[in-house]
Formats: sequence, C-alpha cells, structure tokens
Amino acid sequence: MLRVGSKAACMACRNLVSTNMGVRFRVPLQKLHPLSRAIHHRYSGNTNPQRPPHRTAARYFTSMSRLPMRPPKPPPGSGGQNYQQQRNFWVARLAARLLKLRYILLGSAVGGGYTAKKTYEEWKDMLPDFSEYNWVIPDFVWELSEQIDLDKLAKALPEMEEIAKLLPDLDKIGENFTFIKSLLSPDTPGNPSLKATDSSAAAAHDGSDKQYRKSSDKERLDQLQEELLRTQLKYQRMLERLEKENKELRKVVLQKDDKGIHQRKVKKSLIDLYSEVLDILSDYDANYNTQDHLPRVVVVGDQSAGKTSVLEMIAQARIFPRGSGEMMTRSPVKVTLSEGPHHVAMFKDSGREFDLTKEEDLAALRHEIELRMRKSVKEGQTVSSETISLSVKGPGIQRMVLVDLPGVISTVTTGMASDTKETIFSISKAYMQNPNAIILCIQDGSVDAERSIVTDLVSQMDPQGKRTIFVLTKVDLAEKNLASPSRIQQIVEGKLFPMKALGYFAVVTGKGSTGESIDSIKDYEEDFFQNSRLLRDGMLKAHQVTTKNLSLAVSDCFWKMVRESVEQQADVFKASRFNLETEWKNNYPRLRELDRNELFEKAKNEILDEVISLSQVTPQHWEAILQKKLWERVSTHVIENIYLPAAQTMDSGTFNTTVDIKLKQWTDKQLPNKALEVAWETLQEEFARFMAEYKGKDQDDIFDKLKEAVKDESIKRHKWNERAMDSLRVIQHNALEDRSITDKPQWDAAIQFMEETLQSRLKDTESVIKDMVGPDWKQRWLNWRNRTPDQHIRNETKNELDRLLKLHDDHTAYLANDEVTTVRKNLEGRGVEVDPVLIKDTWHQLYRRHFLQKALSHCSLCKRGFYYYQRHFVDSELECNDVVLFWRIQRMLVITANTLRQQLTNTEVRRLEKNVKEVLDDFGEDMEKKTQLITGRRVQLAEDLKKVREIQEKLEAFIEALHKEK
Repeated sequence: MLRVGSKAACMACRNLVSTNMGVRFRVPLQKLHPLSRAIHHRYSGNTNPQRPPHRTAARYFTSMSRLPMRPPKPPPGSGGQNYQQQRNFWVARLAARLLKLRYILLGSAVGGGYTAKKTYEEWKDMLPDFSEYNWVIPDFVWELSEQIDLDKLAKALPEMEEIAKLLPDLDKIGENFTFIKSLLSPDTPGNPSLKATDSSAAAAHDGSDKQYRKSSDKERLDQLQEELLRTQLKYQRMLERLEKENKELRKVVLQKDDKGIHQRKVKKSLIDLYSEVLDILSDYDANYNTQDHLPRVVVVGDQSAGKTSVLEMIAQARIFPRGSGEMMTRSPVKVTLSEGPHHVAMFKDSGREFDLTKEEDLAALRHEIELRMRKSVKEGQTVSSETISLSVKGPGIQRMVLVDLPGVISTVTTGMASDTKETIFSISKAYMQNPNAIILCIQDGSVDAERSIVTDLVSQMDPQGKRTIFVLTKVDLAEKNLASPSRIQQIVEGKLFPMKALGYFAVVTGKGSTGESIDSIKDYEEDFFQNSRLLRDGMLKAHQVTTKNLSLAVSDCFWKMVRESVEQQADVFKASRFNLETEWKNNYPRLRELDRNELFEKAKNEILDEVISLSQVTPQHWEAILQKKLWERVSTHVIENIYLPAAQTMDSGTFNTTVDIKLKQWTDKQLPNKALEVAWETLQEEFARFMAEYKGKDQDDIFDKLKEAVKDESIKRHKWNERAMDSLRVIQHNALEDRSITDKPQWDAAIQFMEETLQSRLKDTESVIKDMVGPDWKQRWLNWRNRTPDQHIRNETKNELDRLLKLHDDHTAYLANDEVTTVRKNLEGRGVEVDPVLIKDTWHQLYRRHFLQKALSHCSLCKRGFYYYQRHFVDSELECNDVVLFWRIQRMLVITANTLRQQLTNTEVRRLEKNVKEVLDDFGEDMEKKTQLITGRRVQLAEDLKKVREIQEKLEAFIEALHKEK
C-alpha cells in the first residue's frame, strides 16, 4: 500500500507501487514523455534531472493549494486595471488547477501502462527455458509451438493501444501547456503585472483563507490517496489475470513434460533431490544428528495458534486433521512443496497419490495422516518425535521444505502424559537449534500477546532473529477485538515482543470454519485487507500481508539459506566419510563393507542352505536315530509296566494275556504321542547339528544370534501334521499284534536285543544297591571311605534278605508280612533297629537284581529254542515268551522309525523349510529385529559408511542441479 505524504504529489508521475508480492515498480524519469519531463522540471523548480525534486515540487503544490476556490470581490476604491489583473490571475489559477489534474492523470496512466507492460514482460521471462527439455523431448519446442500460440496469447493480453486510449491527447496538452506557460512565466513580454499580482493576492488572502486551506489540503490528500489506491487495485487485478494465465500456461508445459517423462529417463526436480537428503538424514543414527545442519522451514507456535492453517494456505490444500481446541499435530510432519502439473500429495513410503482437487481424496489423506500420527505415538505417550514425510505438488506452489511441529502448550491436561509439555519443548528445540533452520513463528493475533509461550522459546534459539520470520494470524479477529489497532502495528514492527525477526507478516486464514475451501479463504483474506483500516492508515505495509506474500518471502529465504550453507554441509559429510573409511581400512582390511541389510541377505542364504541339507540326510541315518531315541523314551515303560509284571506271574498263559492287554493300552494312549515327540525332537536336533557344522566351516560368528533366533522361531511355529497320529497308531497296533518270528536271524536279533536291555537294567539296579549299602571293604581300605549310619543299616538289611533269597530261589516279587517281621527281629537281635518300609524298599531292588539275573540265564537257554518255537513245543525250560515279546517290541520300533522317517523327509522337512523362509521374510521386514540380531562395531561402521556416502552423493547431485538452475 502506498503511504501518501508531503511528497506524494510530485512522485505521482514517477512511482507506481504494485501490491502484488510486495514489489515497488518505479518508472524512470528518462522513460517519461518529453512533455512530462518538462512539466516535471518546470514545476519542481529543478533544472538538474539528477537532483531529486521532492522539496521543490512540494513547495510548488503547496503554493498552488493556497489559491482560493472563488475569486474575491475587488476592494472598494480599486481601479479597473487592478480588476483586470485580478481576472487574469484567476484565469491562470484555473488553468494551473486543470493542468494539475491532467498532470496526475498523465503520470498515473503512463506509469500504469509502463508497469503493466513491464510486468507482462517479466511474466513472459518467467516461462521455462524450453532448451532445457531437449534431452527429454527433442521435438518438444516444435510440438509445444503447434499447440500453444504465444502470439495469440499476447493478443489476448491488454494491448498498449487500449491503455493509450485512457491517455489524453498529448498534442492538446502541449498546446495548453504552452499557453499556460506564457501566462505564468514572469519573464514573458506583455505580462509585467503577473508577478506583482501573485504577491499582492497572496498577501491579501493569506490570513483570511488559512483555516480553509488546511481542510482543503486534507481533503485533496485523501482524494489523491483514494485515486491512487483505485489505480493500484486496477492494475493489480490486471496483474492477477496475467498471473492466472501464466499459471495455466505453466500447467500445460508441465503436463506436456509429464507425459514425455514416463517414456524416458526420469529427472527429479531440485526440491525432490533436497527432500531425499533430508529423509536420509532423518533415518541416520542419532549419534550424527548434530551434523544435520541443512536448512528447512520449522513451523512452531502455541497450540491452536493457526500453524496448520498457515501451512495449508501455503500448500493450497486442506490436508491436515483438524480439531477445535484439541491437540491434532502429535508428531513432526515434513512437507516437501514443489511445482507440478497436478495438485497431488504422496507419502514417502507409499506409492498412492491423493488428488487434492477431490474432497474424498482430501478426507482420505487427512485420515491417513491422523492414523500415522497415532501409530507413531508409543503407549503411555501423547506426542512422538518420529517424522511423517509428505510431498505436495501443484501448479504455482512455492518450492520449499517445511516441518510442522506439535503446538507448544503451557499446561498438561487430562488424558495427556505427564511429560508431554517437556517432550514438545524437546522436539521443538531439536529442530530449531539447527543454525540453518528457518523458524516460522506463528502467533495468534486474537489473544493477548502476553499469553504467548512460543516467542520466548524462539528468542532462546535465535536471539538475533537472523533466521526467524514472525507471522501474526487471525488479524481479522484482532482488528475487531482490540481497542487500540496500533497494538497490531507494534507487533508487526517487532516492538511488542522481545524477540527479533527477519520479517513480520499479518495473515488471515479463514473465518474458523472447517468446511472453508482454500479459494474462499484467499478471497476473504484479500477482501479483508483491501477494506482494512490497518492497511489504509499505513499501520501495515502491502508486502507484509496475505499468505501469498508470506509464502514468497519464506521460499526466498529458504533458498537463500540453502545456497549459503549446502556446500559447507557437503564438506562436513565428506570429512566424516574420510574418517569412517580410514577406521574400516585399519580394523577390517580384508572384509567387504556390508551393511546390516546386506549381512542379513548373506545370513539368509546360509540358513536356507543349512535347511536344504536336511533333505540330504540318508534314510538309514534317520531310522537309526529315530529307533534309538524312541527306545530310550519307552524302554522304562516297557520293562517296568509290561515285561516285569507279566514275567513275574510264572505262568505262560498269564504272561501272554498280561502282555497283550498292556500293549493294547499302551498303543491306544501313549505310544503314538511318544513317537511323534521323538520325531519332532530328532528333527530339531538334526537342524541344530547342521547349523553348528556350518558354523565351523569358516562361517561369520556375527550371524550366531540371528541363526539361533531363526531356529527357535521356526520350531515354535512348526506344528506336526495332526492326521499322522491316527495312521501311526494303526501301524503300531498291527506291528505289536504279530507274534510270528519267521527265521533264525530274527530270533537271534530278538535275543540280543533282550540281553542288551536286561544287562542295562541289571547294571542300573546294581548301581542303585551299591549306593544304598555304601562302599565295600575293598573301597573302604583303598579309598579310606566309611559307610554312613543309614548305609550300615541298609547293608545289614541287604545281608539278611540275601539269605532269604538263597533259601527261596523262586520267591515272589513281594514279601509277606510275617517275613518282614522275621527279618526285623533278626536285625534287632544283632542290634540294628530297622523300619519295615526300609526292608520292603531294599527287598524290591534285591529281588529285581535276582530276577534280571535269572532272566539273562533263561535268555542264554533260549538261543537254541527257535526249533521248539517253530514246532510249538511246550517245554517249561525252553518256553521263550519273553523273547517273543522283545521281538514284537523291536519290530514295532523298526516299523515306527520307518514311518516317521517317511513323514519327516516327505512332509515335515519341507514344512520346516517353509517356516524358516517365512521367519526370515518377517525378520527382513522388521528393521528393529535386524538391529537387535545383527550387531557389533563392524556392522555399525558399515551402516554409517553407507549413509554418509549416500548423503554425500545426494548432496553433490543437488549442488550440481542448483548451480545449473542459477
């Protein structure tokens, strides 16, 4: 807005201030019409064109303003000559006044026409240089020239001829000027009384019209100011129309470029290259965050101050979740703004494009941002430091990178975490302490300035205000509510707050309704400032208002900061890269620089190779392991619950009956489960064995934790086929039902199996008896060991029971009560007090040893009993039912092992391999899991090297593109 002062009248023909973008266009004096220059020099009293004519012109217009509006009556007694002179003077005054009006119109029209032409040329120069697109579309210029006729576009613009129609006839002006000049010139022959008349009239009326002149001057100044404002608005609308047409033209150009770019190499824009660098830095290790001094615009403000609304006006779309008085921004949101043919938005980690011209896409985008914010907040917290990265493209959008931070609060309310206030301060300081970050400080103009919290925080981070831009929002409410509008002027001049800033802006971001569109908000903002007395009274300057001017200023400041600091930051990362590479060469000279992801892929291949090795295990190996482990698992049950109870009956028929019943019960309830447990354990052990063997073959120990975790998780997920149990039960039952031994080798194998089993049990029993009675006389003498009192009692009891067994070799498995009493009395007679329970317990072990010894003797006799077995001879001495039992058990073990082996190799190994692949895929997508399982200085060093190199390469590409753009 032009502030009209005492110099306004003489500057009217030279200066025309455009409110668009806060830019002042000055018409050079040399470019005015010669007649205009003559008028200017004549009435400014300045014969030197190089000297500013402000004061002399002001004196001229002041003298002109002293002329009264109506000619006074001639004083009585004056002659006709005086009356004639007075009439000539009024003619001259009237001509001067008419000349003044034409002078103003001439200056305004010429200056306005020149400004419009110059603005059009500047917009025309802003069109993209088509030569830069030759590498994309060689015939782009020719195709574009066929589609867009720039001459037609130029013809559609206002012609200078139309503007010239507004100008008066310069020839007539020249004639009138010559006439009036002859009248007003004191040196003109034939007009000797003009100078005297002027002085006498001024003296006569100076006192009488003093009060009138003051009011008249004020009215004329107001009138002139309004006239200039109308002229400004007129040409501003013309400029806006030019801007709109230029925007449409740029959209056509970008659309043409966008179509051809899909078929050729993609070239990223300058702001996209810069945004990629910031994204990489945000993922960089926390130890190196102090090196991230690249510029970005940090948007800070009190809660509900209008931060998000300002950002939406700059992005030209309502993209953020909204709430009334509640915290909506719960994590930093990085928004990369750039120009493009279509108004779209996209997340960094997603390929979906949101069309910002469609309301359903806008709603989906706001919902997605809210979901990402809530997901980033950990349980028990209110805000998060995790950054959400978003890019917005569209025609006419200023290129920059902004970070919207959670609003600063003064009090923690119900439902918030207790440390919410401190967390928000910490996040804000972390972004603002970057010495190259541009701080966009948002202050709510509708509330008392003393309630602001963010201004103190900004003052701490940037005390000199060298990188702070202050924005006062809700100025419409402030003007309505404040009794003293000068308070707004104090704020935007930086006199009310202790903080300093590069620039101060006042904006209006709507009427407070969530349903308002961006276009309606822009119209409301422009209408408000056009009619606001803040601008009319000079409290605000034109370049300080509207979000459009704000976005232009912020973008200029951002790119200025980028150009000043980006090369320095590239040098910092270059030095960091050199240090890391030197450390790697000194510590790991023979190893490749594999980062965590590359190491994971290497470990993944090794683990899959180890799983495949399971399929190469021979059937004989599987069956041998399964048979051995299964017998170890069931042998105790077979001996204690089947063989011994049946063998102690001393009757062949009872033995077979007891065996059949117990085998049937065992097969129905326990045996299939035990067999599957053995098979599953065997598979796990073989899997672990192969992984251990690979570990010993020059494998990297950095994978140990990962392999162990993969093995455990795969086994945890693996479940045996449930249908296998039913089929296995049938197979085992049929195997145990068969009693027919077909040949002598099977008979001998059964006897051998029986002997090995009984000998193992006998050895275990003797070991138990030895522990009960303590060391014998030989061990006592050689090892100097003595029996405990309990062992002495056990030994005496054992000796007494041994005598009983010698007397009754075919004694039953249990002692009668009278036998227990007899043994007790015999021991008491020798001075040994013994409990009946101890006697029975000792008897059990002694009888077990006695029985196993007899069974082994009988087993030796049965070696020659196969002949009698085939002919079904009944001989008490050679009745080998126990051999048949062990043959049935042995055959069941062989058949079960074979069945389990088939199930393992055909089904379970493949399912385990599938589980391992799934686990590896899940781990591969979980970066946190990989960080936990693949650790060490070597890994961290490789990660840092990769990041630093990537950042440096991106920065160098960005700097190269930046230089080309210059």
